[in-house]
Amino acid sequence: MNVSGRELMRLLESDGWIPGRRSRHGIFYQKQFGGESRPRFTVIPDKSAPLPDGTLGAILGPKQTGIGRAGLQSLIDKN
Repeated sequence: MNVSGRELMRLLESDGWIPGRRSRHGIFYQKQFGGESRPRFTVIPDKSAPLPDGTLGAILGPKQTGIGRAGLQSLIDKN
């Protein structure tokens, strides 16, 4: 699945993720989930090129966004 960093940012913002500060590597995003005491954070690279599969998999994994590839596909279909 070829998704650029900027496209992923747009999709996450439509899912309720809030952009935060900018770092050298990208932009921090956070979202508070019900039942969790702390918000989740992830850093999305600010690139127009497609993200490598490992980077995309780590961002979508349970330790960061928890969306998964199926959830990403549903966000793409919804937008």
